[in-house]
Amino acid sequence: MYTSGPQGRKRAFLHRMVMAQHTCPYGLKALDLLRREGFDVEDRWLTSREEVDAFKAEHGVKTTPQVFIAGVRIGGYDDLRRHLGKHVAAPGATSYRPVMALFGMTLLMALAASQAVHGTPFTVRAAEWFIGFSMAVLALLKLQNVESFATMFLNYDLLAKRWVPYSYLYPFAEGLAGILMIAGVLTWLSVPVALFIGTIGAVSVFKAVYIDRRELKCACVGGSSNVPLGFVSLTENLMMIAMAVWMALGAFGLLPAWAHQAM
Repeated sequence: MYTSGPQGRKRAFLHRMVMAQHTCPYGLKALDLLRREGFDVEDRWLTSREEVDAFKAEHGVKTTPQVFIAGVRIGGYDDLRRHLGKHVAAPGATSYRPVMALFGMTLLMALAASQAVHGTPFTVRAAEWFIGFSMAVLALLKLQNVESFATMFLNYDLLAKRWVPYSYLYPFAEGLAGILMIAGVLTWLSVPVALFIGTIGAVSVFKAVYIDRRELKCACVGGSSNVPLGFVSLTENLMMIAMAVWMALGAFGLLPAWAHQAM
């Protein structure tokens, strides 16, 4: 039934769900991967629930798609990736990719805004916008599910443990400070807010990670993240503190002249 292709070409047989109201996304991904790896694919559609159930019963499997190569059942999409030597992330595995993507995008946004306003991406204002954009986007991620964020935040934040409502207010405060800093307005409000939440956050993270040696998940990118508490969250808080101090110096006219010119 499952044989090699003509002239020794690699051949694979793929059974996947293709119904009027549902096409299995993992089946599409498996088909694409097989073709990119040079396989001749015999793409066999399961077009009804009855066909799917019969296929599962025949092969003793619980899910589709199913891939067969050289007469051997490989399994589903993740099994296929493993068979081909591709990386498969373990469920719940730690990943810094969301954080890297976030800061990469906010940096590019800041450079783009600087180019649009000042005619060059390399300005002090771009650095300020980078921090402001980062704060706003981090707040956005937390606000997607405030309840989940608050639950994680209560594991380590010193003020939230004493006053639970603070865990719900934090994302709004961070977002407000970030937006005001981007706009460069109401410094009298944004600076104290950023200093307050940034300082408490930095102290809380430092105590939990470097003094108490606790292994916790960071709530910095929302309640569903798999980023360990530590460097990322500490950096977030230190960025807020640095931005608040910088803007306070600017408000009192204490910044050097170069701070208002392109770098």
